[in-house]
Amino acid sequence: MLSDYYVLEPGFSDLKRLSKEREKARKLKKSSWWLAKKNQGICHYCQRKFAPAKLTMDHIVPLARGGASTRGNIVPSCLECNRDKKLHTPVDRIIELGKNKG
Repeated sequence: MLSDYYVLEPGFSDLKRLSKEREKARKLKKSSWWLAKKNQGICHYCQRKFAPAKLTMDHIVPLARGGASTRGNIVPSCLECNRDKKLHTPVDRIIELGKNKG
């Protein structure tokens, strides 16, 4: 299993940067783009269907790991998938799958 502990780059955990990215995410939450994504009702990770109110905004690459609040990095996620993902990135998942194969 992937470690729950990360060594975060100081630049990624800078409070000023995080605040700016969170503000961008709040603005995106109000956009027609986000509302359309959320209204589809499909979790990006498990592909199950949910009521739009049950989906949350998730950063594929978490802000604390250098991600940004951009359309290409934000997806709708069910609460379970968002909780289980924690600070993992897609690369973390690929590495973990490779370890389990070998």
